Amino acid sequence: MPNLGSIEDLFGKDAKPADVARPTTQQQLQKRMDTIRLEQIEKVTQEKAAGLGVPYINLKGFPVSPDALRLVPQAQAESLKVVPFLFHGDQVRLAALNPAADAVKELAFQLGERNRAHVELYLVSQQSLDQAMQLYATLPVIKQQKGGVEISEDDLLKYRGQIKTTADVAALVNDENITDLVAMILAAALQLDSSDVHIEAEQDGIALRYRVDGVLVDVATIRKDRWKPLISRIKLVAGLKLNITDRPQDGRFTIFVDKQQVDVRTSTLPTAFGESVVMRLLVPKSISLAFEQLGFRPAAHKKLEAEMVKPNGMIVTTGPTGSGKTTTLYAILKRLNTQDVKIITLEDPIEYKLEGINQSQMDPSKEYTFSKGLRSVLRQDPDIVMVGEIRDRETAETAIQAALTGHLLLSTLHTNDAAGAVPRFLSMWVDAALLAPALRIIMAQRLVRKLCATCKVAHALSPEEQQRLTTIMGELPANSGETFNATGATFFEANAKGCEACTGGYKGRVGVYEVLVVNPHVEERIRGGSVSDADMRTIAREQGMVTMEQDGILKAADGLTSLYEVFRVAAS
Repeated sequence: MPNLGSIEDLFGKDAKPADVARPTTQQQLQKRMDTIRLEQIEKVTQEKAAGLGVPYINLKGFPVSPDALRLVPQAQAESLKVVPFLFHGDQVRLAALNPAADAVKELAFQLGERNRAHVELYLVSQQSLDQAMQLYATLPVIKQQKGGVEISEDDLLKYRGQIKTTADVAALVNDENITDLVAMILAAALQLDSSDVHIEAEQDGIALRYRVDGVLVDVATIRKDRWKPLISRIKLVAGLKLNITDRPQDGRFTIFVDKQQVDVRTSTLPTAFGESVVMRLLVPKSISLAFEQLGFRPAAHKKLEAEMVKPNGMIVTTGPTGSGKTTTLYAILKRLNTQDVKIITLEDPIEYKLEGINQSQMDPSKEYTFSKGLRSVLRQDPDIVMVGEIRDRETAETAIQAALTGHLLLSTLHTNDAAGAVPRFLSMWVDAALLAPALRIIMAQRLVRKLCATCKVAHALSPEEQQRLTTIMGELPANSGETFNATGATFFEANAKGCEACTGGYKGRVGVYEVLVVNPHVEERIRGGSVSDADMRTIAREQGMVTMEQDGILKAADGLTSLYEVFRVAAS
């Protein structure tokens, strides 16, 4: 056994045998002394760094990101005895045994030039450097193509041939290798038109679920022993830190399918049995609807089209998260996007790229908020501006001023219906006298699942449904431009077994809307500054507005959706 020194050497010159916890085994004594030695090495390294005038870092337990490690190949890192431990934005941090070495300084200069970043050198101990070097082993080689991780056409065709329903996914998840498993999960999600992939650690296994047409569907259970390599693979391609498991992380990556780029926004969250992963697939075709395809009925379509071609004013759409507000605004923007107008959007985040439109990403961490961004946008001489969301008084007031000074402004609010938008604005303490002339049109919307045209079945109304229809449609305004005959209508419902063309009897979604035009009468009522939700509903009925629930029932009578779906999503 090597000479470990005296008790005074290990625990201090004032220590006495009675003051020292007596280890029960020789191994425990060795472990305690090793810990003290390691701490002493770090202390000496820190003092050395102070003497050299360079910062010090202990990389034990430090969340080194894969993106940082990839800055320097492992062979070069081992040769120069350096390791990049942080790469964030325009900042790079490099730990080295000898930060003053010419070769290390040259590497730092090259990293700065290559990444347009500020590189800072840190002094690190040998033991700390060795621990960080071990992380290179967790970096399998990734094939990079076109700036993203590609699911090849061959892979996609392979899974398209094997996957028709969610049952086909369940048959494959425990047989594929991990690299192919991630590709298969994503390819299957695209094949089944899923918007989100949920991978959730549970006590007995890993639940794989897809959100299809707004509803979560249980797809498969993955074996527990596959969880660690699966989560590591997902983190790797999403640029997340592999050794951080106790804090949420967000990242994204890109796949290329059918000659289109699909961004995959990835989120991890620590839970009781492991990290939960959600991957949102931002498929360009999901927002490629033309304005005419949104699902507005003729009367509402005519109202909206008449207002959105005017050169100024506010168009506001309301609804909860996931109700299709962004898709609606994008469709309007694409309709208005001509060569003679300039359109700028402020978004948080930018989910889809729109050709010919200037899109700006909000960054609250750098104090780039909707309100500050909107003031800057107005100096860019735009004709049309979209603000992702009006959340506070400052943004609301700036948006109103923009609408009153020759700009067409589109935005969203979080309210339950169109009637709630004006009281929501007034609760932000905006001036009612300015709000009234600024508003052009207020919409509210939800998304209902469309019945599968192949397997839908006729539905006989129950007495309760008949009574509910009579009550709701009895309030349909005479001046709405719509008519409804309950006795002559034929309704359908979903075939619970579904077919190869759908999931559970539904395929796709369509919007149900209510559209309130701010005409001179409505404008005068808003100027009073004390209108409630109930007041606005009365005003809307007087104007002839069809509610979302009524719009849904009319679509159900047309065979597009079911009454169950309308009452589930759009009931008032």
